[in-house]
Amino acid sequence: MADPQRARKMADRIKEIVAQRLERGIRDPRLGFVTITDVRVTGDLQHASVFYTVLGDERERADTAAALKAATGMLRTEVGRNITARLTPSLEFIPDAVPENAASIERLLREARERDSHVSTLAAQARYAGDEDPYVRPRDLDDEDDEER
Repeated sequence: MADPQRARKMADRIKEIVAQRLERGIRDPRLGFVTITDVRVTGDLQHASVFYTVLGDERERADTAAALKAATGMLRTEVGRNITARLTPSLEFIPDAVPENAASIERLLREARERDSHVSTLAAQARYAGDEDPYVRPRDLDDEDDEER
């Protein structure tokens, strides 16, 4: 197993190489506007998972996934030329769910704000079921003791 720091460095280098190659262009019209968000390399440096996002609708995401799958061999060759490792890791492209997760979190926060405002309006209109202050205070006890005598 390789040093975790070495694996991180290799992942960063693979991220740069793949991003630069995609920026220079791959001759595939299906490839959309792709952003490489993260790369994770296994402990033995044999496999790299490349996470990406695509700007566009579901069809563009599917087309980009197909284009990246078709270009995996070429991108792996590019990575092999530019890293200093005995073996070139295999590449796997995985769509990153960051935009979907961010939208879901925004929706949940909006719901929480709406519920908080509803609860605060209910609290402002609330009335006590009994006395406003049902607790007996020490000075009230002193007054009762005086009355008993």
